Amino acid sequence: MQIRNSILPIFGMLFLATVCLTGPGLSRAEAVPLIRDTEIETTIRIYAAPLLTAAGLEDEVFNIHIVRDTALNAFVARGQRLFLTTGLLRRSANAGQVLGVMAHEIGHIEGGHLSRLHGAIERAGKAAFISQILGLAVGALSQNARGAAAIIAGGQHVAGRSFLNYSRGQEQSADQAAARYLDRVGISSKGLLEFLNILSGQEFLQTSNQDPYVRTHPLTRSRISFMENHVAKSPVSNKVLPSDFIERHRRMVAKLDGFLDAPEKTLEKYKKEDRSVHARYARAIAMYRLADLGKALPLVDSLISEFPKDPYFVELRAQMLFENGRLEEAMKSYQNAVRLLPGAPLIRTSLAHVLLEMNNPELNDLALANVKHALRVERFMPLAWRLAGTAYGRKKQFGLSAWSLAEYNVLIGRKPLARVQAERALKILKVGSPGWLRAQDIKNQIDRKK
Repeated sequence: MQIRNSILPIFGMLFLATVCLTGPGLSRAEAVPLIRDTEIETTIRIYAAPLLTAAGLEDEVFNIHIVRDTALNAFVARGQRLFLTTGLLRRSANAGQVLGVMAHEIGHIEGGHLSRLHGAIERAGKAAFISQILGLAVGALSQNARGAAAIIAGGQHVAGRSFLNYSRGQEQSADQAAARYLDRVGISSKGLLEFLNILSGQEFLQTSNQDPYVRTHPLTRSRISFMENHVAKSPVSNKVLPSDFIERHRRMVAKLDGFLDAPEKTLEKYKKEDRSVHARYARAIAMYRLADLGKALPLVDSLISEFPKDPYFVELRAQMLFENGRLEEAMKSYQNAVRLLPGAPLIRTSLAHVLLEMNNPELNDLALANVKHALRVERFMPLAWRLAGTAYGRKKQFGLSAWSLAEYNVLIGRKPLARVQAERALKILKVGSPGWLRAQDIKNQIDRKK
């Protein structure tokens, strides 16, 4: 499991439904911390696939992002990007609730709400901006700070109220779309109804104590009534979810608990006498985080013994070994995980990382082959570019190394270093070659934003 910062900006002043994330500890200047995990992303993608088909959307262009935040939230952004917080996933009681939320958010995409939203944002923003200018002018003329603050606050209240009025219709529309999608694929809408009822318990809390989802997705009694009526009439309301969906949800929650909670808390929740797969999974992660490989490895080995074709248990074993300096054993486990799941860029990147850490010149080409494979699947991975830079450097291909490090520094926000590396690549690489062209793009992009 990897955690990184994305470049998604956080917008202030208004809680923008389906566009931005707001929550404790996040400011406009901070990036959203994302968790990368092949298993969790695969689970969410499996959940999404039938819903996207029902909505007439393409699975290939649908992007999934897991946000590390304890708040309960979900939203979509342009480019068919779905963001789910770890708080939402961990607090969901079952897979049906996650599917219901996802169906609702896909309803926003299919309904074209994102493009329409920008007009509402602009109108609300103008109202707030005008009130702010007016308030500052009054304050300057009258030297009355309270009067200025009242005008500014009043204007922003009107702007926010106008925006929320615009959003309520979209929320109802997204609920209706979600109910249609769920019926089409034979999944009960009970999960979405359960989720709405959870949110309804927060209506009377102070805004600061509400989960962001409540603030960004206006909840009305009519929304709950619609879903209650739909569940009462739908022919699939009592249909049980596929067992695979249920087990994937249990494992996803257990894995998040294991990595995000204190190990002692995980061990208290998933007690030793619980022999279920997901409980042993969580305990293995907790023991690994306590640096107790004597207990962690037997737990994960027992899971691998029962499920020898499961790449995620093998990947966890490799991670345990790698982070405890047992590189050769980690390499073999990562190679096994890649064999089981050859198209997973994160696992191939981890394998390349181990190979390079072994500092064996004979393994350099194998590391480079894996990292290049990973980048063909997903090019926005900082670690993969950094490893590529290392591998090319060891092969004395300094132009390609510089280009790779330029890509790496761009992705982590180090623009001055990215520009230096791009200029270096331009001096070494053949003019017109793919690396030279990309280095030129990086340099020009940075120069335009100065």
